[in-house]
Amino acid sequence: MAKRKVQYVCEACGAATIKWQGRCSGCNAWNTLVEEVEEAEVRPQRTSERVRSRGKPVPLPDVLASAQQEVRTATGIGEFDRVLGGGLVPGSAILVGGEPGIGKSTLLLQVAGMLAARKLKVLYCTGEESLGQIGMRARRLEVEGETLLVVPETRLESLTAHVEAIEPDLLIVDSIQTVATGELGASPGSVTQLREVTSALVGMAKSRDMPVILVGHVTKDGAIAGPKMLEHMVDTVLYFEGERAVPYRIVRAVKNRFGSTNEIGVFEMRHRGLVEVDNPSGMFLSERPRNAAGSVVVCTVEGSRPLMAEIQALVSPNSYGPPRVTAIGVETSRVLLMLNILERRSGLRVTGHDVFVNVAGGIKINEPAVDAALVAALASSKLDQPIPAGLALFGEVGLTGEVRAVGQALLRLAEIRNLGFERCVLAHSNAERLRRETELPEGLILHEARDVRDIIDALFVKE
Repeated sequence: MAKRKVQYVCEACGAATIKWQGRCSGCNAWNTLVEEVEEAEVRPQRTSERVRSRGKPVPLPDVLASAQQEVRTATGIGEFDRVLGGGLVPGSAILVGGEPGIGKSTLLLQVAGMLAARKLKVLYCTGEESLGQIGMRARRLEVEGETLLVVPETRLESLTAHVEAIEPDLLIVDSIQTVATGELGASPGSVTQLREVTSALVGMAKSRDMPVILVGHVTKDGAIAGPKMLEHMVDTVLYFEGERAVPYRIVRAVKNRFGSTNEIGVFEMRHRGLVEVDNPSGMFLSERPRNAAGSVVVCTVEGSRPLMAEIQALVSPNSYGPPRVTAIGVETSRVLLMLNILERRSGLRVTGHDVFVNVAGGIKINEPAVDAALVAALASSKLDQPIPAGLALFGEVGLTGEVRAVGQALLRLAEIRNLGFERCVLAHSNAERLRRETELPEGLILHEARDVRDIIDALFVKE
């Protein structure tokens, strides 16, 4: 007996209600409820189905022993393996999101080609492109391999049959929003379809010890389209970052059950696909202007990788309406905080000015170590005095204007010296601890700062 059920499901959080309403009661988002019609067969549940067990209890030492024997499959693309934590884990489900055209399909086709070159079976399911389009991209990327199989499929049942027949070592689904199951009456890409299809593919990955990579569309806010539940169902969530006008792409892990979520992979988009960047710091600083006011170099750390980035600031008297603060690559709230601290604790007046801040190269910095560089860049632009050549900064700034220590200071100093910088401004507590516990890089002069006034005194000539 089939039962027809009509409900309204929130596209943001997956909450369901029997009546449409303008505001979701689950996440308070507006205009996110969509109608879904589900026809399901209602049958009594057997007792054996209700008490079905997934397995017997296993002693922890046996679990640890099996974990030590786990072997990852390296994709052959070092930056991608770094983000995953060392490679593909058998039975893992990976969700990849990013703006349209940023390079998701390009990277995954390159990954498939690298594995196929090692005679591993890869099934690439495309629901958005034809075989001809995939062929043109493969020719451009110079991807070959008889064990790389491509199938244009949008039905879950047919995809499952292909997997059972081929038994691939890796399944790539591009994209999850195009795959639907015939057991539901909802349209492809709806909340119900996404939930059921993702659940089936994750279960398939676990039961077959086969890694599955799912490509997900993103909303206008940059989040993966569909209920937040999707990110909870998979093991790893990766996001592509970057601007179309900039050739550099960053792959960042926001969830990873098998590795760190602090790692990033850096790529450069070229005609023949995404190319790994071995020296990201040099890349981000390659076009830095010399003796330009408002330009500062900061050393940030992403996971185990130190990165040198250029912070640019423009502080200009406002003549066209209310003052504006615009930030790209850092949070606007952090820039506003540094502006207030700078004015209150150093006496440098920035009220009534338009402020623009940009991190060159399209990178995004979220850690507090960027505070000192923001203060220096804003002060440099306001005073119209360039930062001395060969100098870098890092450090957190508190509300009282004090410069606080940050983690992995020695790693940052080593990267600063490796790139030829001769001076560094950092927190006094960081420098004191390093001198006491470790040997500092040779040829690097440290300027210790206790508060924002020390930063300004170390960088600028007093008029």
